[in-house]
Amino acid sequence: MQKLFGQVLITQIVADEFKEKLPDWISIQSPADIKNQLVLESILDKGEASSIALALEKENCLLIMDESMGRKQAKRLGLTITGTLGVLAQAKQSGYLTTIRPLLDKIQETDFRLSKQLIQETLNQVGE
Repeated sequence: MQKLFGQVLITQIVADEFKEKLPDWISIQSPADIKNQLVLESILDKGEASSIALALEKENCLLIMDESMGRKQAKRLGLTITGTLGVLAQAKQSGYLTTIRPLLDKIQETDFRLSKQLIQETLNQVGE
């Protein structure tokens, strides 16, 4: 992610959910206007709500989010979004990864759920 995006911003709520030390290329920032976050918290969890609220305040922001309800709200608000598969595909297309299939296999061994159709579409997109 660092090679693709340089500096990555996350909110304190997301950092707390991560529960591990963050690399130095990830910065923590809170939304300046908490009102958007509070409104979004009525339909999303705090991590997604804070991330969308922060993204709304940034120019040319790419929001990385996998949770479907959060993605729907972000799209509705006009944000540019991608998810884990999009990041992996971009990393391969940029030459930072030679293959993404082993990473997708590892992801499928966790409780992170991706549809088989989406996985296949991504593999087709990157020529695997």
